Amino acid sequence: MAPLVLDAKPFHKRADALMRAWKASPQEFGSADVLLFIMGSADDDIINTKATLLHTWLLGYEFPDTLLMVTKDKWVFMTTSKKGLDFAWLGHIVDLPHTYLRLGTILEGLRKGANGEVTLEILKRTKDPAHNKDLFAQVLKNIKPDARVGIFAKDRFQGKIIDEWKEARKTATFVEVDVSSGVQIAMAVKDEEELRIVRTACKLSDAVMTRVFVPEMTTIMDEERKVKHSALASKLENYVAEPHLQSKLKVTGDIAWEQVEWCYQPIIQSGGKYDLRPSATTNSENMHEGIIVCSIGVRYKSYCSNVARTYLMNPVKSQEDNYRFLLKLQEHVLQSIKDGVKCNEVYNNALSYIESNRPDLKDNFLKNVGFGIGLDYRESQYVLSAKNEAELKSGMILNVLIGFQNLEKPGGSDARSKTYIANVNQPLTLYALQLGDIVRVTDGAPTLLTESKKAENDVSFEFKDEDEEPVEKVEVKKERANGNGKAPPAPQGRRTALDKKLRDESERLSNEQRRREHQKMLARQKQEEGLKRFSNGTGGGPSTEKAAFKKYESYKKEALLPRNVGDMQIIVDRRNDSIILPIYGMAVPFHVSCLKNVTKQDEQDHVYLRFNFITPGQSTGKKEPALPYEDPNATFVRALSFRSTDSFRFNEIYKEINDLKKDLTKREAERKEMADLVEQDKLVEIKGRRPIRLQEVFMRPQLESKRASGDLEIHSNGLRYQSQRSDQRVDILFSNIKHLFFQPCDSELIVILHIHLRNPIMIGKKKTKDVQLYRDVTDATFDETVSRGRRQALYGDEDELAQEQEERKRRQQLNREFQQFADKIKDASRNEVDVDVPFRDLGFMGVPSRQLVLLQPTTDCLVHLTDVPFLVITLSEVEIAHLERVQFGLKNFDLVFVFKDFTRNPVHINTIPVKQLDHIKDWLDSVDIPFSEGPVNLSWNTIMKTINEDPAAFFANDGWSFLQPGSDGESSEEDVSEYEMSESEFGGSESDSEDDYSSDSGASESASDFSGESDASGEDWDELERRAAKTDQKVRDREGGGPKKRRDDSDDDRPSKKSKSRR
Repeated sequence: MAPLVLDAKPFHKRADALMRAWKASPQEFGSADVLLFIMGSADDDIINTKATLLHTWLLGYEFPDTLLMVTKDKWVFMTTSKKGLDFAWLGHIVDLPHTYLRLGTILEGLRKGANGEVTLEILKRTKDPAHNKDLFAQVLKNIKPDARVGIFAKDRFQGKIIDEWKEARKTATFVEVDVSSGVQIAMAVKDEEELRIVRTACKLSDAVMTRVFVPEMTTIMDEERKVKHSALASKLENYVAEPHLQSKLKVTGDIAWEQVEWCYQPIIQSGGKYDLRPSATTNSENMHEGIIVCSIGVRYKSYCSNVARTYLMNPVKSQEDNYRFLLKLQEHVLQSIKDGVKCNEVYNNALSYIESNRPDLKDNFLKNVGFGIGLDYRESQYVLSAKNEAELKSGMILNVLIGFQNLEKPGGSDARSKTYIANVNQPLTLYALQLGDIVRVTDGAPTLLTESKKAENDVSFEFKDEDEEPVEKVEVKKERANGNGKAPPAPQGRRTALDKKLRDESERLSNEQRRREHQKMLARQKQEEGLKRFSNGTGGGPSTEKAAFKKYESYKKEALLPRNVGDMQIIVDRRNDSIILPIYGMAVPFHVSCLKNVTKQDEQDHVYLRFNFITPGQSTGKKEPALPYEDPNATFVRALSFRSTDSFRFNEIYKEINDLKKDLTKREAERKEMADLVEQDKLVEIKGRRPIRLQEVFMRPQLESKRASGDLEIHSNGLRYQSQRSDQRVDILFSNIKHLFFQPCDSELIVILHIHLRNPIMIGKKKTKDVQLYRDVTDATFDETVSRGRRQALYGDEDELAQEQEERKRRQQLNREFQQFADKIKDASRNEVDVDVPFRDLGFMGVPSRQLVLLQPTTDCLVHLTDVPFLVITLSEVEIAHLERVQFGLKNFDLVFVFKDFTRNPVHINTIPVKQLDHIKDWLDSVDIPFSEGPVNLSWNTIMKTINEDPAAFFANDGWSFLQPGSDGESSEEDVSEYEMSESEFGGSESDSEDDYSSDSGASESASDFSGESDASGEDWDELERRAAKTDQKVRDREGGGPKKRRDDSDDDRPSKKSKSRR
């Protein structure tokens, strides 16, 4: 393996940041004249000291037995020259061979690329005490008498270098001052590399929380197992430490697992004992349902992360209300975090919000709302408290922790309002709520780096007893039989987490009932929104203006007429889009827009041309309404006919008129298509440095007919795609990006960055709202990187395995490159653009255009991005969804999305497999889209036309309720038993029904006729027989015949019908 090499560029960048902070805030550095930091021998018991954090920040690694002195004009390192370094202690940081390295030589690499930013002086210690003494004397020469020397006062190292330094400084007269605060200020603003590492740490914390803790916690509660907090915390720790468990976290990207460790043991609290301080620890008591608070903190490459969530088990109303307020409070706190804001302002804003909305919670609020985080888990200089006046700066990383402690749970009459510990007759009256997330400070809204779900629906669980009788209280009594004084076990019913697990058919029905109730609520909300939206006769969407009267002027004055009008001939003037017709010796011009059509008819030696004009009551097309007129009661010319023996000239006129009309129609269509184009601002290019680029990507739609690659660049206010040809480029502003999608190449042939625009732009001669950048997985240039000799040496299965392994690596590399570039776009836009990733597991097949494709939901949309034409449906713009052709026997159904903008055409997705029906219903319900279903396809053009004519009247007449089935999808037994058939209906349908039964070889006719046959269809067929018997009995009673007579008549008729059918 290659020897350790230090990266000079970040070192000099961060060293310069330290020097600037020292110069800008000397009081934070104790007015020090020199900075001196000494790290002693390696010791596993001494971790995360200020010196080790500084080494990690500057050098990327910790170097023991090293002295660092910083003056105003140079940096001095004193380190070993020939010391045999055992790098085993660095095993958790980097995999290096056990060898003898010259540490001084390693530090020499920092000189490369210095560009004069920081002057380095490297002193190399040896085993010679006299030589080392001279080196310390050389260091002391840089420190003036009575100078102030900045150190880390709380660091306590041991080792030979520490002893030698203490001996050398005995005669020195300088004063030591603590500079921990100043160094922390310099390290507070994180650069792009640090941000990337923190993002990965946050992904790991999120993965442990969502993929390990939540499933384990719900299973424990569901199965009523007695598990200690400490035992579950230890199990969570194993998912980071054990290689065979790391894959279950499903963290995307290449993770250096040897550099993953815990900031602290996971903190899990429940059962009425809560400690919301960062220094809290997990106790050894059993987990208890109620309020469960969990904090997860993973460290990656020495950078910390943290996420805290509260989970509600069978909450009472007050607990749900308090949690909702906690979510609103966190949103309010995040809005107040931005560049230039002081730490105490953030806390005071939160306190003011509580006082104005929930003053009863003021005393329960924490003493701070978070702190800075990075290499140090808690940057004390940036605690968000009431007294800290430190100023936040763009680029800082904060651990925002808000919560309420010592909250009292009120007693209630329902069983859920009280929970008990085993054998204790006291309810748990105290609980706490907490939320914690990592954010990055920006000039605007902060960037949220942790993504664990925290919405009420995602953290609230309700459990249901299978026992019919609810138990309000479990009384603890002494057992008299044995006199041991122990309480008998409390009666417990098997409970099931309805929101998360469907274990049997009864739970599935409960889920359907919940979905049905939720859909009814959504339908009521849509009805109320529609009534409010159109209460004044106007809608919230684009106005549906009526067509305006248009005037066409062929010529402003007579002198502009063609010169040959005096010939009294038909003239086609293409320049002015007019036709000049001779009428009673006068040349009369008509604009071609007034002409509906022209027809030609040959009769013997003559040719007739008939000019049909547009008049009131006529429309110009099938989809266009009748044109308005200034005075519909005026006299209009309906048609003019001309006859001539010159068939050649009339054929030419006929052709010219039709060509002119086609050209005018084409120009008008282009004008309408360009009507919604919005002129964009100019792209502000980055100057002074090279923009961030994603190289060798292809774009759809293409800039030219031949496919060619280009580079995608990130600039100050947008993106630029630069083709290989310098004159071909496409600029996209951040303000015009509506959605940004990253679709990995897993199970696909291309990796995609897809941009869906708010307003269309012109690419070439085409208008588009979707711009896609992609790269093929199977790239010929990539395959050529394999050496020719190796390809010739591999045969058969070995060759295939090598190709598969190379393709797998290629896919991982592409995914990582595109995802990192998408994250950089998000950061460059200052959170204006968010990255969305399709959920392939939630996808379903359908036909949105011409072919069957995979449609994948995302957080905000439903998309298809792989093939053209693309499909992007923004879920927030959807009014309702309707499922068509949902009936027994059909293998497919259709899905229609109706948008809130009623002038927009509904989107149809056809031929969806019926096995996906429940899956799609669950998805629509989860994203709060009301849906309905019906057995046939509806004429949506007619429906939307009717709605747009008077939307207020539409909602006044119950709006979308016409899509719901009349019986709400339920068929009760009373409805069937109360049905009665008239004599004429029975008489007319008897033979038809019997013919249907006789022609169906797989079904029985009736219970009375085929009582001897075995029943193979179970209870469902018995139920049908019972209902049919009731109906037949009612018919017989009404006709006055008995059961025996009706059966005899039926038996007499059947043979004749069957014999008749055979004849």
